[in-house]
Amino acid sequence: MESISVFEIIKVGIGPSSSHTMGPWNAASAFIRIIKRERSIAEVKEVFLEFFGSLAKTGIGHGTDIAGMLGLNGEDFKTIDTTKIDEKVDQIKNTQILNLGGEKEIPFVYGHHLILNMEKSLDFHPNGMIFKAVFEDGTELVQDFYSVGGGFIASQEKNSIEKHCVRTLYPCHHGSDIVKYCEKLGFKRFSDLILINEESWRSQEETRQEALNIWKNIKECIYKGVNKEGILPGGLNVTRRAAGINRKLLGDKIYKNIDEWFKMVVDAEENFTNINKWIACFALAVNEENASFGRIITAPTNGASGVIPAVLMYSQAFTESISEDDIVRFLLVAGEIGTLFKKNATISAAMGGCQAEIGVSSAMAAAGLTEILGGSIGQVLMAAEIAMEHHLGLTCDPIKGLVQIPCIERNTMGAMKAITAANIALESDPAKAKVTLDEVIQTMWETALSMSDRFKETSEGGLAIAVNVPEC
Repeated sequence: MESISVFEIIKVGIGPSSSHTMGPWNAASAFIRIIKRERSIAEVKEVFLEFFGSLAKTGIGHGTDIAGMLGLNGEDFKTIDTTKIDEKVDQIKNTQILNLGGEKEIPFVYGHHLILNMEKSLDFHPNGMIFKAVFEDGTELVQDFYSVGGGFIASQEKNSIEKHCVRTLYPCHHGSDIVKYCEKLGFKRFSDLILINEESWRSQEETRQEALNIWKNIKECIYKGVNKEGILPGGLNVTRRAAGINRKLLGDKIYKNIDEWFKMVVDAEENFTNINKWIACFALAVNEENASFGRIITAPTNGASGVIPAVLMYSQAFTESISEDDIVRFLLVAGEIGTLFKKNATISAAMGGCQAEIGVSSAMAAAGLTEILGGSIGQVLMAAEIAMEHHLGLTCDPIKGLVQIPCIERNTMGAMKAITAANIALESDPAKAKVTLDEVIQTMWETALSMSDRFKETSEGGLAIAVNVPEC
Protein backbone atom coordinates (compact mmCIF):
# COMPACT_ATOMS: atom_id res chain seq x y z
CA MET A 1 0.00 0.00 0.00
CA GLU A 2 1.32 3.43 -0.95
CA SER A 3 2.30 5.85 1.79
CA ILE A 4 0.69 9.29 1.80
CA SER A 5 2.29 12.44 3.17
CA VAL A 6 0.35 14.41 5.75
CA PHE A 7 0.64 17.40 3.41
CA GLU A 8 -1.31 15.58 0.74
CA ILE A 9 -4.17 15.45 3.23
CA ILE A 10 -3.74 18.95 4.71
CA LYS A 11 -2.84 21.42 1.97
CA VAL A 12 -3.57 24.78 0.38
CA GLY A 13 -6.76 24.64 -1.67
CA ILE A 14 -9.53 26.70 -3.18
CA GLY A 15 -13.26 26.61 -2.51
CA PRO A 16 -15.89 25.48 -2.60
CA SER A 17 -15.17 21.73 -2.91
CA SER A 18 -12.04 19.59 -2.95
CA SER A 19 -13.72 16.73 -4.83
CA HIS A 20 -15.90 18.86 -7.11
CA THR A 21 -13.62 21.88 -7.64
CA MET A 22 -10.01 20.98 -6.88
CA GLY A 23 -10.27 17.43 -8.27
CA PRO A 24 -11.61 18.49 -11.70
CA TRP A 25 -9.11 21.37 -11.74
CA ASN A 26 -6.27 18.91 -11.05
CA ALA A 27 -7.66 16.57 -13.70
CA ALA A 28 -7.73 19.36 -16.31
CA SER A 29 -4.13 20.25 -15.48
CA ALA A 30 -3.14 16.59 -15.69
CA PHE A 31 -4.82 16.30 -19.10
CA ILE A 32 -2.77 19.26 -20.34
CA ARG A 33 0.40 17.45 -19.21
CA ILE A 34 -0.73 14.27 -21.00
CA ILE A 35 -1.30 16.22 -24.22
CA LYS A 36 2.20 17.68 -23.98
CA ARG A 37 3.67 14.25 -23.31
CA GLU A 38 1.84 12.53 -26.18
CA ARG A 39 1.74 15.31 -28.79
CA SER A 40 1.79 19.08 -28.31
CA ILE A 41 -0.62 21.87 -27.43
CA ALA A 42 0.02 23.46 -30.85
CA GLU A 43 -1.52 20.43 -32.59
CA VAL A 44 -4.84 20.60 -30.69
CA LYS A 45 -7.89 21.78 -32.60
CA GLU A 46 -10.58 21.31 -29.92
CA VAL A 47 -11.03 19.92 -26.41
CA PHE A 48 -14.16 18.42 -24.90
CA LEU A 49 -14.96 17.82 -21.24
CA GLU A 50 -17.93 15.81 -19.95
CA PHE A 51 -18.81 15.45 -16.26
CA PHE A 52 -20.87 12.53 -14.93
CA GLY A 53 -22.68 11.43 -11.78
CA SER A 54 -22.24 13.57 -8.69
CA LEU A 55 -19.92 15.96 -10.54
CA ALA A 56 -22.73 16.74 -12.97
CA LYS A 57 -25.64 16.75 -10.53
CA THR A 58 -24.05 19.24 -8.12
CA GLY A 59 -21.50 20.68 -10.53
CA ILE A 60 -22.86 24.19 -10.90
CA GLY A 61 -23.14 24.72 -7.15
CA HIS A 62 -19.64 23.39 -6.56
CA GLY A 63 -18.02 25.29 -9.44
CA THR A 64 -17.06 22.06 -11.20
CA ASP A 65 -17.57 23.63 -14.62
CA ILE A 66 -15.51 26.65 -13.59
CA ALA A 67 -12.69 24.43 -12.36
CA GLY A 68 -12.65 22.46 -15.59
CA MET A 69 -12.46 25.57 -17.75
CA LEU A 70 -9.81 27.33 -15.69
CA GLY A 71 -7.71 24.16 -15.41
CA LEU A 72 -7.74 23.74 -19.19
CA ASN A 73 -6.96 27.44 -19.47
CA GLY A 74 -3.67 26.85 -17.67
CA GLU A 75 -4.62 28.45 -14.35
CA ASP A 76 -3.30 27.10 -11.02
CA PHE A 77 -5.73 27.21 -8.09
CA LYS A 78 -2.83 27.61 -5.67
CA THR A 79 -1.73 30.89 -7.23
CA ILE A 80 -4.71 32.34 -9.11
CA ASP A 81 -6.04 35.68 -7.87
CA THR A 82 -9.35 34.43 -6.47
CA THR A 83 -10.93 37.86 -7.00
CA LYS A 84 -10.41 37.44 -10.77
CA ILE A 85 -12.10 34.04 -11.16
CA ASP A 86 -15.49 35.36 -12.29
CA GLU A 87 -13.82 37.71 -14.75
CA LYS A 88 -11.74 34.92 -16.31
CA VAL A 89 -14.73 32.57 -16.60
CA ASP A 90 -16.92 35.28 -18.15
CA GLN A 91 -14.20 35.98 -20.70
CA ILE A 92 -14.11 32.32 -21.80
CA LYS A 93 -17.90 32.13 -22.04
CA ASN A 94 -18.38 35.48 -23.78
CA THR A 95 -15.54 35.16 -26.31
CA GLN A 96 -16.06 31.40 -26.71
CA ILE A 97 -12.29 31.05 -26.74
CA LEU A 98 -10.13 28.97 -24.39
CA ASN A 99 -6.38 29.54 -24.08
CA LEU A 100 -5.43 25.86 -23.81
CA GLY A 101 -2.68 25.39 -21.26
CA GLY A 102 -2.06 29.13 -21.52
CA GLU A 103 -0.43 28.46 -24.91
CA LYS A 104 -2.99 28.20 -27.72
CA GLU A 105 -6.38 29.83 -28.23
CA ILE A 106 -9.04 27.38 -29.42
CA PRO A 107 -12.84 27.57 -29.84
CA PHE A 108 -14.71 26.67 -26.66
CA VAL A 109 -18.50 26.83 -26.45
CA TYR A 110 -20.01 26.17 -23.02
CA GLY A 111 -22.67 23.48 -23.36
CA HIS A 112 -20.95 21.98 -26.39
CA HIS A 113 -17.34 21.56 -25.39
CA LEU A 114 -18.27 21.26 -21.72
CA ILE A 115 -21.25 19.11 -20.74
CA LEU A 116 -22.80 18.19 -17.40
CA ASN A 117 -24.29 14.73 -18.02
CA MET A 118 -26.79 14.23 -15.21
CA GLU A 119 -28.29 11.07 -16.72
CA LYS A 120 -25.21 8.86 -16.58
CA SER A 121 -22.59 7.79 -14.06
CA LEU A 122 -19.30 6.09 -14.82
CA ASP A 123 -18.80 2.72 -13.17
CA PHE A 124 -15.42 3.28 -11.53
CA HIS A 125 -16.44 6.16 -9.22
CA PRO A 126 -19.40 8.58 -8.81
CA ASN A 127 -17.15 11.58 -9.55
CA GLY A 128 -16.25 10.75 -13.14
CA MET A 129 -15.19 12.91 -16.07
CA ILE A 130 -13.87 12.33 -19.59
CA PHE A 131 -11.52 14.68 -21.44
CA LYS A 132 -11.02 14.50 -25.19
CA ALA A 133 -8.55 16.39 -27.36
CA VAL A 134 -9.12 16.50 -31.13
CA PHE A 135 -5.96 17.24 -33.10
CA GLU A 136 -5.62 19.09 -36.40
CA ASP A 137 -5.06 15.77 -38.23
CA GLY A 138 -8.36 14.41 -36.93
CA THR A 139 -6.90 12.00 -34.38
CA GLU A 140 -8.15 12.03 -30.78
CA LEU A 141 -6.75 11.62 -27.29
CA VAL A 142 -9.27 10.52 -24.65
CA GLN A 143 -8.65 10.23 -20.91
CA ASP A 144 -11.00 9.38 -18.05
CA PHE A 145 -10.44 10.87 -14.59
CA TYR A 146 -12.15 10.39 -11.24
CA SER A 147 -12.13 12.82 -8.35
CA VAL A 148 -11.77 10.51 -5.35
CA GLY A 149 -11.86 13.08 -2.53
CA GLY A 150 -9.57 15.70 -1.05
CA GLY A 151 -8.48 16.89 -4.51
CA PHE A 152 -6.99 13.49 -5.34
CA ILE A 153 -7.60 12.18 -8.85
CA ALA A 154 -7.39 8.73 -10.40
CA SER A 155 -8.03 6.94 -13.67
CA GLN A 156 -9.40 3.47 -14.23
CA GLU A 157 -5.91 2.30 -15.13
CA LYS A 158 -4.12 4.02 -12.25
CA ASN A 159 -5.28 4.72 -8.72
CA SER A 160 -3.29 7.93 -8.69
CA ILE A 161 -2.18 10.07 -11.59
CA GLU A 162 1.49 10.92 -12.22
CA LYS A 163 2.61 10.11 -8.70
CA HIS A 164 5.68 8.22 -7.57
CA CYS A 165 4.99 5.49 -5.07
CA VAL A 166 6.63 6.24 -1.75
CA ARG A 167 7.27 3.75 1.02
CA THR A 168 8.13 5.30 4.36
CA LEU A 169 10.67 3.85 6.77
CA TYR A 170 7.89 2.76 9.12
CA PRO A 171 4.73 2.30 6.99
CA CYS A 172 1.62 3.24 8.94
CA HIS A 173 -1.47 2.04 7.13
CA HIS A 174 -3.51 1.26 10.26
CA GLY A 175 -3.73 2.58 13.79
CA SER A 176 -2.19 -0.68 14.96
CA ASP A 177 0.91 0.06 12.87
CA ILE A 178 1.39 3.34 14.70
CA VAL A 179 1.21 1.62 18.07
CA LYS A 180 3.60 -1.12 16.92
CA TYR A 181 6.29 1.21 15.62
CA CYS A 182 6.07 3.66 18.50
CA GLU A 183 6.54 0.78 20.94
CA LYS A 184 9.42 -0.61 18.87
CA LEU A 185 11.20 2.75 18.72
CA GLY A 186 10.37 3.77 22.27
CA PHE A 187 8.42 6.86 21.20
CA LYS A 188 6.01 8.36 23.69
CA ARG A 189 4.54 10.83 21.20
CA PHE A 190 2.62 10.00 18.05
CA SER A 191 4.17 12.93 16.17
CA ASP A 192 7.76 11.69 16.66
CA LEU A 193 7.05 8.72 14.39
CA ILE A 194 5.28 10.80 11.75
CA LEU A 195 8.11 13.33 11.64
CA ILE A 196 10.55 10.55 10.77
CA ASN A 197 8.26 9.10 8.10
CA GLU A 198 7.82 12.50 6.48
CA GLU A 199 11.56 12.45 5.71
CA SER A 200 10.59 10.24 2.75
CA TRP A 201 9.38 13.48 1.13
CA ARG A 202 11.43 16.26 2.72
CA SER A 203 13.78 17.13 5.59
CA GLN A 204 12.47 17.59 9.12
CA GLU A 205 13.11 21.33 8.89
CA GLU A 206 11.17 21.52 5.61
CA THR A 207 8.32 19.59 7.23
CA ARG A 208 8.32 22.06 10.10
CA GLN A 209 8.25 25.02 7.73
CA GLU A 210 5.43 23.51 5.68
CA ALA A 211 3.36 22.98 8.83
CA LEU A 212 3.95 26.57 9.92
CA ASN A 213 3.01 27.76 6.43
CA ILE A 214 -0.25 25.84 6.76
CA TRP A 215 -0.85 27.58 10.10
CA LYS A 216 -0.11 30.96 8.49
CA ASN A 217 -2.68 30.24 5.77
CA ILE A 218 -5.22 29.10 8.38
CA LYS A 219 -4.88 32.34 10.35
CA GLU A 220 -5.11 34.43 7.20
CA CYS A 221 -8.22 32.58 6.04
CA ILE A 222 -9.94 32.98 9.41
CA TYR A 223 -8.96 36.65 9.54
CA LYS A 224 -10.45 37.26 6.08
CA GLY A 225 -13.61 35.44 7.07
CA VAL A 226 -14.18 37.39 10.29
CA ASN A 227 -13.81 40.66 8.44
CA LYS A 228 -16.20 40.05 5.55
CA GLU A 229 -19.95 40.60 5.64
CA GLY A 230 -22.63 40.19 3.01
CA ILE A 231 -24.34 37.42 1.08
CA LEU A 232 -22.61 34.26 -0.14
CA PRO A 233 -22.78 33.58 -3.91
CA GLY A 234 -24.90 30.83 -5.44
CA GLY A 235 -28.50 31.97 -5.07
CA LEU A 236 -29.36 30.68 -1.58
CA ASN A 237 -28.89 34.18 -0.15
CA VAL A 238 -26.99 32.82 2.86
CA THR A 239 -25.74 35.63 5.09
CA ARG A 240 -22.18 35.59 6.37
CA ARG A 241 -22.20 35.28 10.17
CA ALA A 242 -18.57 35.03 11.28
CA ALA A 243 -17.98 38.78 11.09
CA GLY A 244 -21.01 39.55 13.23
CA ILE A 245 -19.98 37.04 15.91
CA ASN A 246 -16.44 38.39 15.89
CA ARG A 247 -17.68 41.94 16.28
CA LYS A 248 -19.96 41.07 19.21
CA LEU A 249 -17.27 39.10 21.02
CA LEU A 250 -14.67 41.86 20.70
CA GLY A 251 -17.08 44.70 21.44
CA ASP A 252 -15.73 48.09 20.43
CA LYS A 253 -12.09 46.98 20.20
CA ILE A 254 -10.27 48.11 17.08
CA TYR A 255 -7.46 46.21 15.38
CA LYS A 256 -5.38 47.04 12.33
CA ASN A 257 -3.91 43.69 11.35
CA ILE A 258 -4.06 39.95 11.94
CA ASP A 259 -1.56 39.99 14.82
CA GLU A 260 -3.51 42.64 16.74
CA TRP A 261 -6.74 40.73 16.13
CA PHE A 262 -5.25 37.41 17.30
CA LYS A 263 -3.93 39.00 20.49
CA MET A 264 -7.40 40.36 21.23
CA VAL A 265 -8.88 36.90 20.74
CA VAL A 266 -6.28 35.40 23.10
CA ASP A 267 -7.01 38.09 25.68
CA ALA A 268 -10.79 37.77 25.34
CA GLU A 269 -12.93 36.75 28.30
CA GLU A 270 -12.65 33.00 28.74
CA ASN A 271 -15.98 31.63 29.83
CA PHE A 272 -17.63 28.56 28.33
CA THR A 273 -20.16 30.47 26.26
CA ASN A 274 -17.62 32.84 24.74
CA ILE A 275 -15.13 30.10 23.91
CA ASN A 276 -17.93 28.08 22.35
CA LYS A 277 -18.89 31.07 20.21
CA TRP A 278 -15.27 31.67 19.18
CA ILE A 279 -14.92 28.07 18.00
CA ALA A 280 -18.07 28.46 15.92
CA CYS A 281 -16.81 31.81 14.61
CA PHE A 282 -13.49 30.30 13.46
CA ALA A 283 -15.20 27.44 11.62
CA LEU A 284 -17.82 29.70 10.04
CA ALA A 285 -15.15 32.14 8.88
CA VAL A 286 -13.25 29.45 6.98
CA ASN A 287 -16.27 27.86 5.37
CA GLU A 288 -17.76 31.18 4.35
CA GLU A 289 -14.47 31.86 2.57
CA ASN A 290 -14.66 28.39 1.04
CA ALA A 291 -18.19 29.01 -0.24
CA SER A 292 -16.92 32.18 -1.95
CA PHE A 293 -14.16 30.51 -4.01
CA GLY A 294 -11.64 31.72 -1.43
CA ARG A 295 -8.24 30.17 -0.72
CA ILE A 296 -8.51 27.79 2.20
CA ILE A 297 -6.71 24.83 3.74
CA THR A 298 -8.13 21.54 2.50
CA ALA A 299 -8.26 19.24 5.54
CA PRO A 300 -9.00 16.61 4.33
CA THR A 301 -11.62 18.19 2.02
CA ASN A 302 -12.98 21.66 1.36
CA GLY A 303 -16.45 20.94 2.67
CA ALA A 304 -14.80 20.08 6.00
CA SER A 305 -12.08 22.73 5.82
CA GLY A 306 -13.27 24.66 8.90
CA VAL A 307 -12.92 21.90 11.50
CA ILE A 308 -9.14 21.65 11.89
CA PRO A 309 -8.62 25.45 11.69
CA ALA A 310 -11.26 25.99 14.38
CA VAL A 311 -9.78 23.39 16.73
CA LEU A 312 -6.19 24.45 16.11
CA MET A 313 -7.08 28.11 16.63
CA TYR A 314 -8.93 27.13 19.82
CA SER A 315 -5.81 25.34 21.07
CA GLN A 316 -3.64 28.36 20.37
CA ALA A 317 -6.02 30.93 21.81
CA PHE A 318 -7.55 29.16 24.78
CA THR A 319 -5.19 26.44 26.01
CA GLU A 320 -1.59 26.51 27.19
CA SER A 321 -0.45 24.83 23.98
CA ILE A 322 0.72 27.89 22.10
CA SER A 323 4.20 27.03 20.82
CA GLU A 324 5.18 26.53 17.19
CA ASP A 325 6.20 22.98 18.07
CA ASP A 326 2.62 22.33 19.19
CA ILE A 327 1.31 23.56 15.85
CA VAL A 328 3.66 21.25 13.96
CA ARG A 329 2.80 18.24 16.12
CA PHE A 330 -0.94 18.93 15.83
CA LEU A 331 -0.82 19.02 12.03
CA LEU A 332 1.43 15.96 11.73
CA VAL A 333 -0.89 13.85 13.83
CA ALA A 334 -4.08 15.19 12.25
CA GLY A 335 -2.71 14.59 8.78
CA GLU A 336 -1.64 11.04 9.55
CA ILE A 337 -5.08 10.16 10.89
CA GLY A 338 -6.49 11.47 7.61
CA THR A 339 -4.24 9.11 5.64
CA LEU A 340 -5.67 6.12 7.53
CA PHE A 341 -9.20 7.01 6.40
CA LYS A 342 -8.00 7.73 2.86
CA LYS A 343 -6.32 4.32 2.57
CA ASN A 344 -8.90 2.16 4.34
CA ALA A 345 -12.21 3.90 3.67
CA THR A 346 -12.85 7.18 1.82
CA ILE A 347 -12.65 10.95 2.25
CA SER A 348 -15.13 11.54 -0.57
CA ALA A 349 -18.71 12.51 0.26
CA ALA A 350 -19.76 11.15 -3.13
CA MET A 351 -18.56 7.74 -1.91
CA GLY A 352 -19.36 7.88 1.78
CA GLY A 353 -21.60 10.81 2.63
CA CYS A 354 -20.55 13.59 4.99
CA GLN A 355 -19.17 11.11 7.52
CA ALA A 356 -16.27 10.91 5.05
CA GLU A 357 -15.68 14.65 5.25
CA ILE A 358 -16.83 16.23 8.53
CA GLY A 359 -16.43 12.91 10.32
CA VAL A 360 -12.86 12.41 9.13
CA SER A 361 -11.87 16.02 9.79
CA SER A 362 -13.30 15.80 13.30
CA ALA A 363 -11.31 12.62 13.96
CA MET A 364 -8.17 14.31 12.63
CA ALA A 365 -8.69 17.40 14.79
CA ALA A 366 -9.47 15.35 17.89
CA ALA A 367 -6.25 13.40 17.49
CA GLY A 368 -4.16 16.52 16.91
CA LEU A 369 -5.61 18.27 19.95
CA THR A 370 -5.10 15.23 22.18
CA GLU A 371 -1.47 15.03 21.05
CA ILE A 372 -0.59 18.59 22.06
CA LEU A 373 -2.56 18.42 25.30
CA GLY A 374 -0.27 15.63 26.47
CA GLY A 375 -2.26 12.56 25.50
CA SER A 376 -0.61 9.17 25.11
CA ILE A 377 -0.47 7.43 21.73
CA GLY A 378 -3.42 5.29 22.79
CA GLN A 379 -5.41 8.34 23.84
CA VAL A 380 -4.69 10.08 20.53
CA LEU A 381 -6.07 7.11 18.59
CA MET A 382 -8.98 6.86 21.01
CA ALA A 383 -9.89 10.52 20.46
CA ALA A 384 -9.99 9.97 16.70
CA GLU A 385 -12.16 6.89 17.19
CA ILE A 386 -14.62 8.71 19.46
CA ALA A 387 -14.97 11.62 17.04
CA MET A 388 -15.70 9.38 14.06
CA GLU A 389 -17.97 7.08 16.06
CA HIS A 390 -20.35 9.98 16.56
CA HIS A 391 -20.39 10.97 12.89
CA LEU A 392 -21.20 7.52 11.48
CA GLY A 393 -23.99 7.63 8.92
CA LEU A 394 -23.84 11.39 8.40
CA THR A 395 -25.35 12.17 5.00
CA CYS A 396 -24.21 14.64 2.36
CA ASP A 397 -27.30 16.50 1.15
CA PRO A 398 -26.38 20.11 0.30
CA ILE A 399 -29.29 22.32 -0.72
CA LYS A 400 -29.00 23.28 -4.41
CA GLY A 401 -25.67 21.45 -4.48
CA LEU A 402 -23.94 24.39 -2.78
CA VAL A 403 -21.36 23.87 -0.04
CA GLN A 404 -23.42 26.07 2.29
CA ILE A 405 -26.45 24.45 3.94
CA PRO A 406 -25.90 22.37 6.01
CA CYS A 407 -22.16 22.27 5.24
CA ILE A 408 -21.03 25.54 6.85
CA GLU A 409 -22.71 24.98 10.20
CA ARG A 410 -21.76 21.32 10.12
CA ASN A 411 -18.11 22.37 10.46
CA THR A 412 -18.86 24.05 13.78
CA MET A 413 -20.41 20.80 15.02
CA GLY A 414 -17.42 18.78 13.84
CA ALA A 415 -15.07 21.11 15.72
CA MET A 416 -17.10 20.88 18.93
CA LYS A 417 -17.21 17.10 18.72
CA ALA A 418 -13.45 16.97 18.14
CA ILE A 419 -12.77 18.97 21.30
CA THR A 420 -15.21 16.85 23.29
CA ALA A 421 -13.65 13.65 21.95
CA ALA A 422 -10.18 14.87 22.95
CA ASN A 423 -11.35 15.75 26.46
CA ILE A 424 -12.99 12.35 26.91
CA ALA A 425 -9.93 10.49 25.62
CA LEU A 426 -7.61 12.44 27.92
CA GLU A 427 -9.63 11.23 30.89
CA SER A 428 -9.87 7.63 29.69
CA ASP A 429 -7.80 4.46 29.69
CA PRO A 430 -7.41 3.31 26.05
CA ALA A 431 -6.80 -0.24 27.26
CA LYS A 432 -10.44 -0.37 28.34
CA ALA A 433 -11.85 0.92 25.05
CA LYS A 434 -14.32 -1.44 23.38
CA VAL A 435 -13.80 -0.06 19.86
CA THR A 436 -10.48 0.66 18.14
CA LEU A 437 -9.81 3.32 15.53
CA ASP A 438 -9.20 0.63 12.91
CA GLU A 439 -12.57 -0.92 13.70
CA VAL A 440 -14.42 2.37 13.44
CA ILE A 441 -12.71 3.12 10.10
CA GLN A 442 -13.87 -0.26 8.80
CA THR A 443 -17.36 0.42 10.13
CA MET A 444 -17.40 3.82 8.47
CA TRP A 445 -16.51 2.19 5.14
CA GLU A 446 -19.20 -0.48 5.53
CA THR A 447 -21.69 2.28 6.36
CA ALA A 448 -20.63 4.13 3.22
CA LEU A 449 -21.21 1.07 1.07
CA SER A 450 -24.68 0.58 2.56
CA MET A 451 -25.74 4.21 2.27
CA SER A 452 -28.19 5.14 -0.46
CA ASP A 453 -26.71 7.17 -3.30
CA ARG A 454 -29.43 9.74 -2.59
CA PHE A 455 -27.40 10.81 0.44
CA LYS A 456 -24.00 10.93 -1.27
CA GLU A 457 -23.68 14.45 -2.67
CA THR A 458 -26.22 13.97 -5.44
CA SER A 459 -28.79 16.55 -4.25
CA GLU A 460 -31.40 13.79 -4.59
CA GLY A 461 -32.22 13.22 -0.92
CA GLY A 462 -32.31 14.67 2.59
CA LEU A 463 -32.29 18.43 2.99
CA ALA A 464 -31.48 18.87 -0.69
CA ILE A 465 -35.05 17.91 -1.61
CA ALA A 466 -36.88 18.42 1.68
CA VAL A 467 -36.24 22.17 1.65
CA ASN A 468 -37.85 23.98 -1.24
CA VAL A 469 -35.67 26.93 -2.20
CA PRO A 470 -37.11 29.00 -5.05
CA GLU A 471 -34.79 29.88 -7.89
CA CYS A 472 -33.50 33.43 -7.72
